[in-house]
Amino acid sequence: MKRAAILYFTDRGAATAERIRAALQEDWELTLHRPRGGERSIVETLFQTEDALIFVGACGIAVRAIAPFVRSKTTDPAVLVTDERGIHVISLLSGHIGGANELTRRIAAAIGGVPVITTATDVNRRFAADEWAARNGLAISSMKAAKDFAVEILKRDLPLRCDFPVQGTLPSGLYLYAEASASDCGLAISCRNIAPFERTLALIPRILHLGIGCKRNTPAENIRRAVQIALESANLSPRALASVASIDVKRDEAGLIKYCASANLPVTFYSAEELRSLPGSFSASNFVQNTVGVDNVCERAAMRAAGEGATRIVNKTCLDGVTVAIAQEKWSACFE
Repeated sequence: MKRAAILYFTDRGAATAERIRAALQEDWELTLHRPRGGERSIVETLFQTEDALIFVGACGIAVRAIAPFVRSKTTDPAVLVTDERGIHVISLLSGHIGGANELTRRIAAAIGGVPVITTATDVNRRFAADEWAARNGLAISSMKAAKDFAVEILKRDLPLRCDFPVQGTLPSGLYLYAEASASDCGLAISCRNIAPFERTLALIPRILHLGIGCKRNTPAENIRRAVQIALESANLSPRALASVASIDVKRDEAGLIKYCASANLPVTFYSAEELRSLPGSFSASNFVQNTVGVDNVCERAAMRAAGEGATRIVNKTCLDGVTVAIAQEKWSACFE
């Protein structure tokens, strides 16, 4: 659940802050603060812990409070300002990646205010790739590429190369790429390392699941190398990885736990029975069957983690006592 802090400064502002809390409390963890001087020190802490800061008061108060702590559009929280009566709701900082624009629209609709959004793609009603990526959980290949794309889409329509089904009507500024068409700048949505345009903005869905088996006491570095080779074999981006899965007898495997922590990937352990119950054809091993009670760990674990409709895109790959397989979730690029 995302976290937001609502800061207000007057009694009338308190009433508006409560209206905002009521509008967001279903899916946000919210705290209310009434600084009585020294708001900068409060904001210094909140800037590190919150996904959004919502000021109920004058823009000047918000600007002075956050100014020392603004660092990057990829890490700064969303910052919004609404006047104490809730007449205008202003997206002040991190409109796209931080989600301030979307949150501004939501709050304005809930309290009857007017949303004030100034980002160029929004005011010109053009597709904001970085905002769409953040909203849908995709990694952005490069902030420079995102900036170039944003500049170019204000001038002309740009092609979309997508490795997945596309749902809904393409937003303003995009058209589907065809091999016969030529463009120096475009958007690619893929788990693979592709660059179909001279300037490619790649958006990477995090939908790949690693299935890993290993010998007892296998070092984390061996697992890392095996995963790297498995990814390279299919030209897959490591930024598309969503999770790791294995069999429950590996729950205390130090090297595996260390690898998952270093890669910042959650890990799930399944019982032999859960893995055996998975339908499909897998690379069977009598040794594995006799050792852990199921004929294959890595392929079955990957497919189980990826869920219904998944596709196995890397079969069992072996290196230094490690087996790795990769499965891809069923996914589509939704613009509805």
